[in-house]
Amino acid sequence: MGGAHSREGLELSESEYSSEEEELEFDNYENKAQSEVGTVTLDEVDSRLRELKLKYQKDSMDSLPKSKAGVGNGVKLYLHIGGNTPKAKWVVSEKLTSYKFVKKLRIDDEDGDELGFGDGFWVLMVGKKINVKVSIDLQMKFFGDQRRVDFVDRGVWALRFFSDVEYRSFVTKFQDYLFENVYALRATEENKVKVYGKEFIGWVKPEESDDSVWEKADDDLWKQRQRETKDWLKEFEESTPVGGIQSLALGALDNSFLVSDHGVQVVKNFGHGIHGKGVFVKFEDGKLGSNSATPKKPLLMRGETNMMLMSPSIDSKPHATGVQQLDMETGNIVTQWKFGKDGTPITMRDITSDSKGSQLDPSESTFLGLDDNRLCQWDMRDRKGIVQSIASSNSPVLHWTQGHQFTRGTNFQCFATAGDGSIVVGSADGKIRLYSKSSMRQAKTAFPGLGSAITSVDVTYDGKWVLGTTDTYLILISTLFTDKDGKTKTGFSGRMGHKIPAPRLLKLTPLDSHLAGATNKFHAGHFSWVTESGKQEKHLVATVGKFSVVWNFQQVKNSGHGCYQNQNEQQLKSCYCYKIVLKDESIIESRFMHDNYQVKDSPEAPLVVATPLKVTSFTAKT
Repeated sequence: MGGAHSREGLELSESEYSSEEEELEFDNYENKAQSEVGTVTLDEVDSRLRELKLKYQKDSMDSLPKSKAGVGNGVKLYLHIGGNTPKAKWVVSEKLTSYKFVKKLRIDDEDGDELGFGDGFWVLMVGKKINVKVSIDLQMKFFGDQRRVDFVDRGVWALRFFSDVEYRSFVTKFQDYLFENVYALRATEENKVKVYGKEFIGWVKPEESDDSVWEKADDDLWKQRQRETKDWLKEFEESTPVGGIQSLALGALDNSFLVSDHGVQVVKNFGHGIHGKGVFVKFEDGKLGSNSATPKKPLLMRGETNMMLMSPSIDSKPHATGVQQLDMETGNIVTQWKFGKDGTPITMRDITSDSKGSQLDPSESTFLGLDDNRLCQWDMRDRKGIVQSIASSNSPVLHWTQGHQFTRGTNFQCFATAGDGSIVVGSADGKIRLYSKSSMRQAKTAFPGLGSAITSVDVTYDGKWVLGTTDTYLILISTLFTDKDGKTKTGFSGRMGHKIPAPRLLKLTPLDSHLAGATNKFHAGHFSWVTESGKQEKHLVATVGKFSVVWNFQQVKNSGHGCYQNQNEQQLKSCYCYKIVLKDESIIESRFMHDNYQVKDSPEAPLVVATPLKVTSFTAKT
């Protein structure tokens, strides 16, 4: 079991193309998609066709076929069939068809009615086979050197254009209509500045972005500096005693923990992964304490001897009225804490450590909390700094030490902390905010959203890089800037000012996105785990369906990396070079162990992948 490269598809071949294949319906394709395929470009297909002496013009993609005369927006449409089977290939679905962008009130409406601005949404139509809303869900990937775009719509399709002008026209229209569908504004320069702000003009016009913060070394130099991970090898795999894993709590010391429906399984940390110790802390009556909900969020504290467990409310909303404290040494719930401020009960949707690595502090008594419009710090001691009594039959109330309740809708969704306690917060509107440790009232820097909700965030130990997760892509942001005195700082400590560099997007290829399943979304993107100054995270990992997707951090940052070549300069650069670790059931979470457990013959600490019934450890092979 190992990691596959990102995949574009096999040959887009017409050599075995029959009249029966010409009538192939895309509905049949869905049953054929399985997993991975190789990479051969359309140009190679055209070359192969010429070698077979088919009726093909000397340079079919540089000159227009006679049949194209009078056909506006003419394209050739390909369909990928066969998934990862030996028979996987591209076939021509339409040798000559046309595309158009139209506005509709409903996707199944007939084309023809004129709609005014603000009515309906833009739809891409290609012949009679493609009729889909213009959105990021299409996973559109552009190949400028091939005048080609790949996308997903109940199958994996490719459009091939007959000239550079036509290709560029399509790309511009698609980007403009995508902007309009997302923001309900025309894609004018004025409206783009209105949405993103002048400081983020590089996000709107990547060709004008100051990319000096991104590493400019070429691929050869990158390979010299760091051993490349060729594959991920399975080391340990074991089933849980009772199944139903809900979450994973990795420890940096001796143990890690699997939280399931019925309790917490204690596992031992090794240099090649984690596996069981035979210790299981069972919840009372199969559930945690008196709460009828299964715990979803574990947080290790006090030298990893205690675990805070937070469950959603009974009505299944992602908010909790309190947390329960589990002593891992005795296996007992020592108290059930309530959230409250000024005598009024409140809720939280997420909790995290004061700083990356603070779980190792045996005296730790504080942690952070997040709700839709709240960001705060909780203390298990009273206002005089004394640990509160837990002998009372009533649950003690956590002390709100600092924080802020925002009056306007911030719609906070997730947060994480850097090594110095700086806080990054992701929101439903796609914004990512940076707060200093000393002030939670106002963000030092607020990055604009790209139209998708942020469902998870992480930050490197040094605070220089932020990773946001959306349903369809990950966004990597540099927080570095130079202040007026010429000093290099991060956006956590000061306002970043103008000319903020454009981010990088981490995506699946259209093929892999389709194979992952339409209902499966990215979740829980993380950097690898370090808790020491001077050390650098080496990889990023996220989960989608049965895939654990791993990117090389150094490679993603490298502006000279081949993945960024021939991409449209008017679009944010996207990295499609990754490894896939495939499981046979949906993955709950994928995380790297602490770098304490990186062995000498491996470039990275083990990767731990948890599914509902199993936990598996993988090590990197160079």
